[in-house]
Parts: sequence; C-alpha cells; structure tokens
Amino acid sequence: MKELIKRNINGRKVLLLFILTNIVYVIMLTITIPKVMSYSGGMNLPDMMPAGYDAEYIRSLFNSLGEKGRNAYLFIQLPVDMIYPLLFGISYCLVLAYFLNKLGKTESPLFNLCFLPLFAGLFDYLENFGIIAMLNSYPGNSVILTQVTNVFSVLKSLLTTIYFVVLIICFILFVIRKLFQKSK
Repeated sequence: MKELIKRNINGRKVLLLFILTNIVYVIMLTITIPKVMSYSGGMNLPDMMPAGYDAEYIRSLFNSLGEKGRNAYLFIQLPVDMIYPLLFGISYCLVLAYFLNKLGKTESPLFNLCFLPLFAGLFDYLENFGIIAMLNSYPGNSVILTQVTNVFSVLKSLLTTIYFVVLIICFILFVIRKLFQKSK
C-alpha cells in the first residue's frame, strides 16, 4: 500500500484530487446539508457533530425533519456523502504523502500517518451506513444502533482532527524548509 501511495504523489494528480474532493465537500456544505437542515428546525445533522450524539437527540432530529426532511437526508445528502469519504481518504492521504515526500520522510514511520484519512473515510462510510439504517428503521430506532453509529461519527471526527493537525505541522515544516533553502 505504501508503494502505491508513493507512486501517486505526483503534484498535478494530488492537486486534481484535492480540488475534486473539495468541490464535493462544498456541494455538501452549500447545497445538500442546508437542504436537509431546512427541515431540522436548527438541529445539526449527526454527520456534523464531532462530539457525538445520543438516541434521544436522533429521535428529536428525525421528528423535526419530518418525512420530507428524512427523505432529503436519505436521497439527497447521503448519496453525495457516499462519494466524499473515498475522495477524502485518497486525496488527503496523497496530500500528506506529498508533503512528507518533500520533507524526505517517505521511508520514515511518519509515513504511516498517511493512513489516517483512509481510516477516517472508512469510519465516515460506517457512520453513513448507520444513519441510513436509522432513517430506514424510524421511528423504531435501536439505541444500540445509534450508539454504534455515534462511535463511528466520533472516530471519524477524531481521526480527521488528528490528520489536520499533522498536515498543518508538515506544511509549516515544509514552508520553513523552503524559506531556509532560499536564504542560503
């Protein structure tokens, strides 16, 4: 897997995937999520709750959404969110690999950090499947299903946060190295 990543850290490819990923993200943030939230009475969707939620919150949210809102979630937001985790995992894996390559760290154990967005994407898929199951079983939502889905949501958020901290550190080190090389 590491060799596959290393073969694909071409700057043009990384940039193209990064742009595509963020186009999908902007579509979700500006179109699909606001569409669903227009039915929610101001309640956040579980996808957007990094600290998690409980069964009572999901019951209240699904009640607020009503049938139209639940359908919008199921048939508008979630289909787009089934594309995003794959794009996120691949593109952000390659973005970090690109900077680690520029820092000469592709043979370092630090290179394993490139897997963080792939795992975050996996947990995003598991979260999505849990949300689909909860929407399809409404109003008979299982507390256990909600708790398991919540764990996936929190793990997705945690790994994503750790990833971005690592990426920012690598980017800062990259910039410092570039500035130091220019001054020589």
